[in-house]
Amino acid sequence: MRIYVGNLSFQATNDDLENLFRQHGAVADAQVVTDRDTMRSRGFGFVEMPNTSEAEAAISALNGSEHQGRQLTVNEARNRREGGGGPRY
Repeated sequence: MRIYVGNLSFQATNDDLENLFRQHGAVADAQVVTDRDTMRSRGFGFVEMPNTSEAEAAISALNGSEHQGRQLTVNEARNRREGGGGPRY
């Protein structure tokens, strides 16, 4: 299951995100999304957990919890929309 994690601290790393979710089960991947120009965190990320029941337990436990001074928003990730974003110059 792919999980969206919002309102991350701008100092949060991929390892921080993985360690947070590993407390609730196996983590296949954890990525903090960064700005491609500045490489600074955009304040959200995604975690992939192979076991659905562990993922659901992690969502329940972590949504609204505090991490590095920020209250997290954690839920099942929605599928990406096609296209969008506008032109890149």
